[in-house]
Amino acid sequence: MKNNQLKFKNIHFTSTLSMSLVLFLVGLVSLMVFVARDAAVMMKENITLSIILDDDISNQGINRIEDYLKSTPYTKSTNYISKEEALKDHIQSLGDDPEKFLGFNPLLASIEVHLNAGYANPDSVKMIETRLKSFEHIEKIAYQKDMVSLVNDNVRKVSTILLGIAVVLLLVSIALINNTIKLSVYSNRFLINTMKLVGATSWFIRKPYVKTGIINGIIAGIISIILLTLVVFYVQYEFGISGFALNPGSAIYVSLIVLISGIGLSALSAYLSVGKYLKINTNDLYLV
Repeated sequence: MKNNQLKFKNIHFTSTLSMSLVLFLVGLVSLMVFVARDAAVMMKENITLSIILDDDISNQGINRIEDYLKSTPYTKSTNYISKEEALKDHIQSLGDDPEKFLGFNPLLASIEVHLNAGYANPDSVKMIETRLKSFEHIEKIAYQKDMVSLVNDNVRKVSTILLGIAVVLLLVSIALINNTIKLSVYSNRFLINTMKLVGATSWFIRKPYVKTGIINGIIAGIISIILLTLVVFYVQYEFGISGFALNPGSAIYVSLIVLISGIGLSALSAYLSVGKYLKINTNDLYLV
């Protein structure tokens, strides 16, 4: 009896440990997907749209443009740079003062606009540029067109690759967790058959295995989240990469993906695995 209990505990421990490692891989790829997404958002929102204003614009005209920008869904933030501030920045950056040898400040005031990530793409920027040109006293609108296209192309490529890896790994994870649960249920196939013979209902037999699968999934998920947290802290410490550019919301999503995957796949695999032995005749159990 003690040997059987010890054997069951070993199977239970091995099953939970195996699921933890599989869920860790699922979480790691999910983490990479969210890190890539957050990094892409950060890069897109760092793209600057410079609205160059002519010298004839009044304070009222500047306020009108700024109020319009702040009311639109595509603006994340705006920053007005006066002629004097532009000259000061120019001197700090290049070291020369054009006002000294020209006798006047040739630089123009501008409004620096940071776009929301969803609008930092070539088509949206062109639309924004067209709308802004309807305002008077705008000399020109400057932005790095090549940078906008490059960022969007790279984000699209990286997202496609990571999504492909995530799908493949999810399929592998389903197979591994299913096989792990099957091995656990296999050791109890005669007990399942005995319960069936004495008249126990299908759900009554399945219930303890599904419950155990859920508990195992929760434990495996928590272990995986702890491992992922250690990986994040290690990368922060070793490489000085602050949080992988991962925001708290994304960290919560990754944790939920790991937990839901562990609970859902474990419970479903336990339900199906027990069902397999409920359909097998007693004599056939010796051949399985």
